[in-house]
This record gives sequence, structure tokens and C-alpha cells, in this order.
Amino acid sequence: MYRIGSGAGFSGDRIDAPQSVVAAIAAAGEGGAVIFETLGERTLALGQIAKRQDAARGYEPLLEDLLEPILSLCVSSGIVIVGNFGQANPPAAAAAIQALATRLGLGNLRIAVVSGDDLVGRIDLSQTERWDGDGRLPGIDGDVIAINAYLGAGAIADAIRAGAQVVVTGRVADPALALGPLVAHFNWSWDDLDRIAAGTLVGHLLECGAQVSGGFFADPGFKDVPGTADIGFPIAEVAADGSFVITKAKGTGGLVDLRTVKEQLLYEIHDPAAYLTPDVTLDITDVDLEQVGPDRVRVTGARGHAAPARLKATVSFYGDWLGEAEISYAGHNALARARLAITTINERVRMRAIPVRYRADIIGTVSAFDSDDGDFLADFADTPSGDYRVRFAFGGGSQREVERAVQEVNALYCCGPAGGGGVRQSVRPRVRTLSHMVPRALVETRFHFAGEQP
Repeated sequence: MYRIGSGAGFSGDRIDAPQSVVAAIAAAGEGGAVIFETLGERTLALGQIAKRQDAARGYEPLLEDLLEPILSLCVSSGIVIVGNFGQANPPAAAAAIQALATRLGLGNLRIAVVSGDDLVGRIDLSQTERWDGDGRLPGIDGDVIAINAYLGAGAIADAIRAGAQVVVTGRVADPALALGPLVAHFNWSWDDLDRIAAGTLVGHLLECGAQVSGGFFADPGFKDVPGTADIGFPIAEVAADGSFVITKAKGTGGLVDLRTVKEQLLYEIHDPAAYLTPDVTLDITDVDLEQVGPDRVRVTGARGHAAPARLKATVSFYGDWLGEAEISYAGHNALARARLAITTINERVRMRAIPVRYRADIIGTVSAFDSDDGDFLADFADTPSGDYRVRFAFGGGSQREVERAVQEVNALYCCGPAGGGGVRQSVRPRVRTLSHMVPRALVETRFHFAGEQP
């Protein structure tokens, strides 16, 4: 039995979540691992920008907050920490972790740094194919910030076999964070595709943190979940044959049952018979779920096929400028006044010939599902009273032009309609991402220990 817990499902997740996970794994007295998935596609681009501004940054901003309460217990209990919290700068993240360990009196740790995902200068994007999931998006029209391939679990497993207590990665496939420790612990062969698939499925169920233990599942009155303020992040108890149980620490909030596991099982699965990862093509069509106790679901039946010939790579580049501005209207005839605010801004942008693209949403009507043209809003009937927030978004190639459009919303304070208040506004450069498929031969994955030459 090998236990792997989730310490984070995204950058900005609850910083106290890993504590109950690590305590539960440590209490079992058999070692294990805790994984941190903190890297979205745009998160990586923002990390690259932060690294350009400061060579010592570019990793997960909450890294020290996440690790300080658990690092000592992980070291003393033989719990390996694996995280893509290195973002755009894994060596700097490793240095920060070592500094934390020194401050906690833990001495020098064996911290492995995985590299090879950065493809800038090593690939001609014009010779690669766009990932079909991004096929309808506009092409690259700005300076490229970064190109990062999704790495597999091989270097993670190798690092743990070599004695790593912490493994820091940049862009890896999310399930690889769990597959690496499993391969290292059970000494699974990479040719044993069903076990590699099972380990990948472990990672898939853990990768989003509390999504599988009731967080994103919660819908009061329809899907009730207890204790969401203290939700327990998931733990997988994995057997050598690849079967496993999804559970959580006793005494924590949340819920692990057939419904929560089914929802996460299907999360982001484009083809249940062929979920593509760098390590294996995962087939979940024969997966069986069994409730074997309170907050305990047994998972079996993962099947594996050969890994794809190409790897997915995220291309991050500077887009245009984004301006946002909001204003509220409340009370009698508020919706009509909110509509008039939109009409006024439309006319002001036209009158001043400000060259921006824009949309407006009245939050509290149909804003979540409307088009940029406001088609649904046009059919939404006026009501005499209410509480509405009008959100304007402007896009353009010039910072100055976007600022001019945003300023028009601020002017609604006194130029009307009546009763507007609470204006908030921002203008910032927009980072865009697209995914391309790249040949495996271009990606050289490796690791080194912090303090040693790569």
C-alpha cells in the first residue's frame, strides 16, 4: 500500500489544505507522497513574466506558505513532496525550499529539479500543428513569451529513486505528479501499460484537489456536502496491482462517494477510450467504482495503450490590452438605468472613434452565458427594481486607447444615468496561450539535484 495525497489543485488553492493530508499519511507510518498541482497554462505565462522582471521569482507565489507547516513532518515521515510549483523557474523554487528547510533546522534536503519542458529556441512553430482543441482560436499575433511541453513522469520517478525528498517541476502533465512516485515505489515497468494507466488515473483523480472530495461537486439542496469550510483534500491508497481507494483524512469536511469520483473521472476527458498523456493513452471505459466505506471509493479497471507520438506544448505570447470597468445600479428601475449606461458607452465609443473591441454585461441577468453582442440581454425583459452590476470589457492594441474607453465608464458617475456607484477599473496587458503538438524527439527530460550542475 502506498499513499499519495493532494496538497493543491491550482495556484491559489487553500494554503492549509495539505496539513490534514500529510498528517493522515504520516499517521499510517508507511511514508508516501503529497503532490501539488499549481500550474495552469496562463499561470505558467505569468510565471515567465515574473521571471523576466526578477530572476529569483517565477515560481508559485504561495510556495513557502504551502510548505512551511508540512515540510518537517514530510521529512521525518518519509513523505516525498512532488510539485509543479516550479512554474517558469524550478531552480529558484528549489532554492526557496532549501532556504525554508534551513530556517526550520532541517539541514540540506535532496531537492530534485526537473527540466526539459522549455522549448524556446529549439522549435519552429511554423513547422508544428495546432492542437485541435484550439483550432478555432486566433493565431499567434504577439511576441512569444514561452513554449513549454507537457513532460511525463519519467524524470520524477528517476529523481525519487535517486533519493529525492522533494521534486520540483515546471510544466508536466498533471497526472505525472502522482505517476512518478508510484513508478518509483512499485518499480513498475514503463511497458506495463495497464499499471502505468492506473497510476495516471490516480493522478487524474487527485490533480484538482477538492474537486473529487466534494468541493466543486457541492450544490446545496441537490448535491449536499458537509463542512465545505474545512474540506478534506483527497488521498489515494494504491496497491501494487494498480487498484486504489480514493479517500480523505478523517475528521475533515467534504465527501468522497461514487458521484464525486464519477464527476472527476470524466473531468476534461475528451475521449474515454483514449485520454492522451505523455506516458500512456488512458482507457477508462472499463473502470469500475465501488463504495467500500464512508468516504472510501475503490477504483479498478484502468487500461493503457501506447503513448502518443507527439507531446502537447503551450505557447504563451503577449496579446492585446484588456480594460475592464464596472458600475452598479440598484433600486427602482435599476435594470433600465443599467441598460442606459450600456447605450451611453456604446455611443461615446462611437462618437470618439475609439478603436477598441468591447462587450457589456449586466450581472444579475444573463451575463454568464451571453455573447459579445449581448444577444440574450436584448431579450431580457425590464424590471422595475433590482440590484445590478454592469461590467464593460475593452480590448485593443494600444494601451492608451483602452484607457480612454475605460475612462468613459468612470465618467458615468456624474454624466448619468442616475444612481451609479462603486466604479472599479483596470487596464493591463493580456497574455494569450495556444497549444501546439511537438515531436517527442525535441523534448529532453532530465533532473538534477539543487546545488549540483544540471
